[in-house]
Amino acid sequence: MKINYEIIFYFFGLLLLFNGGFMLLATLISLIYDDGVTLNLFLSGIAVVLFGIILMVSTKKHSKEMNKREGYMVVTFGWVVMAISGALPYMVTEVIPSFTSAFFETMSGYTTTGATIINDIEAVPKGILFWRSTTHWIGGMGIIVLAIAILPLLGIGGMQLFAAEAPGPSADKLHPRITDTAKRLWLIYFGYTVAETVLLKAAGMSFFDAINHAMSTLSTGGFSTKNASVAYWNDKPLIQYIIITFMFLAGTNFVLSYYAFKGKIQKALRDEELHWYFRFIASFTIIAALIIYFRADLSLSTLDHPMVWGEAESAFRHALFQVVTVITTTGFITADYTLWTPFLMVLFFGIMFLGGSAGSTSGGVKVMRHLILIKNGFLEFKRAIHPNAVLPVRYNTKAITGVVVYNILGFFILYMISFIVGALVFSMFEIDFKSAIGLSASSLGNIGPALGAFGPVNNYAALPPLAQWWASFLMLIGRLELFTVLILLTPFFWRNR
Repeated sequence: MKINYEIIFYFFGLLLLFNGGFMLLATLISLIYDDGVTLNLFLSGIAVVLFGIILMVSTKKHSKEMNKREGYMVVTFGWVVMAISGALPYMVTEVIPSFTSAFFETMSGYTTTGATIINDIEAVPKGILFWRSTTHWIGGMGIIVLAIAILPLLGIGGMQLFAAEAPGPSADKLHPRITDTAKRLWLIYFGYTVAETVLLKAAGMSFFDAINHAMSTLSTGGFSTKNASVAYWNDKPLIQYIIITFMFLAGTNFVLSYYAFKGKIQKALRDEELHWYFRFIASFTIIAALIIYFRADLSLSTLDHPMVWGEAESAFRHALFQVVTVITTTGFITADYTLWTPFLMVLFFGIMFLGGSAGSTSGGVKVMRHLILIKNGFLEFKRAIHPNAVLPVRYNTKAITGVVVYNILGFFILYMISFIVGALVFSMFEIDFKSAIGLSASSLGNIGPALGAFGPVNNYAALPPLAQWWASFLMLIGRLELFTVLILLTPFFWRNR
């Protein structure tokens, strides 16, 4: 079966229309704040929109059939197309003149990684800062999930795209029609964004800072409007607690939020992954808070902002914030956790591999996968003693098929191989060991802050150009859960069947 390239390029055109439309929205922000780059942003948006229209018009007679191969190609190359076109505002405004660095910044945005090469964020025009946060917000629930909400208007079915894009090992459907699922997910996503914006504004942020941080939080991205990230508001604990709450929500399965809003709260609360997601956060927070309180000097790690509400509260808040931001792969910081004793630095490095819930906007391996791997591991002991017994892995009281278990085992092995290879390649650029493994874990997990020279209070400006391309690739495969991208590198994918 030949690949239907026309529908692929038609979809690229549609994605470019979305991208250009959001650029024009950033143009409006630029105009309101009179930041001096309004015309540049407007021309960028118009150019992207026009190119999208040309692609759609030239391929309008495409066949409506889309199989899995086209789905994988649209998702993977669609993200690349969005990153290339999304780099345009950075270059035309000369905020980031280099295409390599502009592509890195944009890929970091769409994959909700939050790694940046900009040294002085507060000097960047507000229109560009808004565009930067918008790339997070678009990427958060998935460019493709957003786009398939309108595919019925185009006569194209979207199930293949959702299967390739949906985060986590399973894609729970809220409604029999996949496009209605996308609409419901985005309605929840939009509602949370509005709610957090209002609360942050009420807690003392400016409206501009509030909307940008809300977009970064719900996407579990991490781009901030301040050089010090959320540490800028270390003297306003309420702001940080609001962000913690919404990071937690963004790291949970959005299907559970839908159930809760429909009044099925008990169904949501019975979810096994949610229980362990909460337990992991609570356990790591208690450990970190106790060590910070008794052994670490917060004044050395919180960017010289004053402690408020007492030392115990500060230790708890900074521990909770950093645990949640790393587990959900958001990447905001309130302190430099690499200064909180060697034990805590290793602990935070370890939880970079945990990830949030399946069906959330977070990256990483995901709690569900860890649970199933652990359960299967314990069952292997029982199987060794009782070789004839049928002992299925159970999740939410239901037996899981062997195919799912093997898929998760394969994913975990591939993830760890990707991490090791990623660190090896970074070391080829003469990056030291600690920084290399931190970069690999952070890029692959879409976290942002790493270790060493690229730790929480540093950025990625010192990363060599070729290393920026490698980091961008790791961000992409991590965000699209490895198989979606890596399957395109196999020879059998391209064979006509």
